[in-house]
Amino acid sequence: MQIRWLERPASYRPVWQAMQAFTEGRTPETDDVLWLVEHAPVYTLGQAGREEHILNPHGIPVVHCNRGGQVTYHGPGQVVLYTLVDLRRHGIYVKEFVHLLEQCVLDVLAQAGVAGACRKPGAPGVYVPQSALQHPQGVALAKIAALGVKVHHGCAYHGVALNVDMDLSPFSGINPCGYVGLQTVDMRSCGVEAGLVATGDALALRFAQAWA
Repeated sequence: MQIRWLERPASYRPVWQAMQAFTEGRTPETDDVLWLVEHAPVYTLGQAGREEHILNPHGIPVVHCNRGGQVTYHGPGQVVLYTLVDLRRHGIYVKEFVHLLEQCVLDVLAQAGVAGACRKPGAPGVYVPQSALQHPQGVALAKIAALGVKVHHGCAYHGVALNVDMDLSPFSGINPCGYVGLQTVDMRSCGVEAGLVATGDALALRFAQAWA
C-alpha cells in the first residue's frame, strides 16, 4: 500500500478534487493509497450537513463536500488520513470499514498513552472521557477524532481526522458533527505530547497493517 504525505498545510478543495479524480479514474487493478495531510483552516459540511450547525465561522472558509456526516473543522495540528481504498476488492462493507478506521485510531491513541479512548454508539468517531469535575452531572465524552467516508463504485475515499496538538477554539464556531455542545479535545489536552508527523505515520502504518 502506498503511503504519502501531501504538502502542508494543504487547501481542502484541491485535495478533495484530487481524491475524486483518483477514485473515478481507478480500475480494479489500481493500488490502494493512503494520503496524510495537515489542512489549512476550513470547515467542511458533509452530504447530510445542515447550515444551522455552522454557528459562527469567524472568516474560516466553509466547503460543502460529498463525504458522509455533518460539519467538522480541519486545521493546523490535526492529522488527516485519507484512505483511497477498494472496499469491494477487499470484501468489506462500509459499516465494517468505519469500525476499522475507529479501531486504528484507538490503537494509536493507546500506544501514545491517551487513556480511555472509546467509541460512542450511533456517533462515528473516537472519544475520550472528560472528568466529573468538568461535568458535575457525570462523565461526558469529548471527541478527539472525526471520520467521514464516500463510496463510489465500491471504492472509498475521505477518511479520519485526529486532533494532535491544535488550536481547538474554531470548534466553538460549529456544532461538531451536528451535536450541540459536543466538546472536542486533542492529544495534548489529554496530557500526551505527540508530533504530528510521527502520529500520522503511526496511524497510516496501523491502517496498512489492518488492511493487509
